[in-house]
Amino acid sequence: MSSFLLRRLGGAVFVLLALSIVVYVTFYVAPGDVAQIACGPRCSPVQVAQVREQLHLGDPLYTQYAHFIQGLFAGRDYSTGTGVLHCQAPCLGLSYQSDQQVTQLILAKLPATASLAAGAFVLWMLLGVGTGLLSVWRRGRATERVLTGITLAGMATPVFVIGLLLIIVLVTALQILPFPDYVPLTDDPEQWAWNLLLPWISLALVSAAPYARMTRASMLETLAEDHVRTFRAYGVGERTIIGRHALRGALAPVIALGALDIGSMFGGAVLTESLFGIPGVGRELVDAVKHVDLPVVVGLVLVTGFFVVLANAVADILQAAADRRVVLA
Repeated sequence: MSSFLLRRLGGAVFVLLALSIVVYVTFYVAPGDVAQIACGPRCSPVQVAQVREQLHLGDPLYTQYAHFIQGLFAGRDYSTGTGVLHCQAPCLGLSYQSDQQVTQLILAKLPATASLAAGAFVLWMLLGVGTGLLSVWRRGRATERVLTGITLAGMATPVFVIGLLLIIVLVTALQILPFPDYVPLTDDPEQWAWNLLLPWISLALVSAAPYARMTRASMLETLAEDHVRTFRAYGVGERTIIGRHALRGALAPVIALGALDIGSMFGGAVLTESLFGIPGVGRELVDAVKHVDLPVVVGLVLVTGFFVVLANAVADILQAAADRRVVLA
């Protein structure tokens, strides 16, 4: 297990390094004149030249990238024209719009996104896996056909449609839930959960559908294996076979899918945060793209990649623990 963990760690570091190269080249080479974007459309050629010098854009590309990597591990100094501003490690640059450190900006928005992702993840896993198990338990009956139709409808419905319907029904018509107004967990845990309940339900209803279908397919495949037929031959009940013997092996692909989704969610649920007004990473990404704030966009893409890679590494470990057939290679 220790050698497996070291290999996964080395692979994760390599993937993150490759991602940083691709992202840096894509955003800082392809768009054109970064100095003009950073300075703004009303800047004179002299001001643009000053910004280009401050950002070291005249250096070779590999030197610029080396400065970027140096900032991640040791911090970096930025000229403000009248002085020098030190960006502490891990430094992802300074926002063109606010001159705020991108790292601090992301850290300020991350708790809201983490709250949204964690609660929705728990709900959609319980709903998705539970629906898939019930579909297998009632296979061949009307219950299975109804659940299959519901999951197909859930996969075909965008999250903003579900969100709008829930707002109309639960907030406006029935007045059961308040319109979300994000409250930090440390301020008031009860209000934190109450205000996030509607976004959690919206994401869970949409995201649970693929888990239900994957759980059902994986369970049916596992139930057709030889060792399950042996259990049936010895008279073991179907409920025991599904709950104690088949479920553990069937969860491996569900864990892999969950890792991808939760990693992407921590990178920002753009539609959900925009719809419900949650001040998270997703809304920050929308604002950064709208204002062409390249350091913020690059920082958010790298943070998203970090969480996806981390979640996949954790998923590999959980898969090995859940299914003994997984080889630690």
